[in-house]
Amino acid sequence: MKSPSHCDSTDYGDSDPFQWDTREDCEVRQILDRVADKWSLLVIALLERRTLRFTELRNEIDGISQRMLTVTLRQLERDGLVERTVYPVVPPRVEYALTDLGCTLHETIKALVTWTEKHQDEIAAARAAYDRRMATV
Repeated sequence: MKSPSHCDSTDYGDSDPFQWDTREDCEVRQILDRVADKWSLLVIALLERRTLRFTELRNEIDGISQRMLTVTLRQLERDGLVERTVYPVVPPRVEYALTDLGCTLHETIKALVTWTEKHQDEIAAARAAYDRRMATV
């Protein structure tokens, strides 16, 4: 097994992780925190398929509270990843859709999911080996 310092490619180009600011107020860190959040990932994945209403999203995402979905949608809207459309009807109808920027993020998320599916057996084996080592310590 290779350690991170022995990876085949060490050319980071303009995205050298060692130059990322680790302060909480760093823009890159804030964006990564947002898009890596489990609720954001699920919302983006669901909206990639089609435009959805709030209740449809809440029904599709097991375990999310109404408040957490509201916060997540507002943050994604603020970041330009989700568009909120309010229709002037009674009762009010609100729909959420991915923006073009959100669609580009979804492509990246799909790549991460593909990587996870490809390597899930290796990760499971590594976890089992780790657990065995820790059980004897």
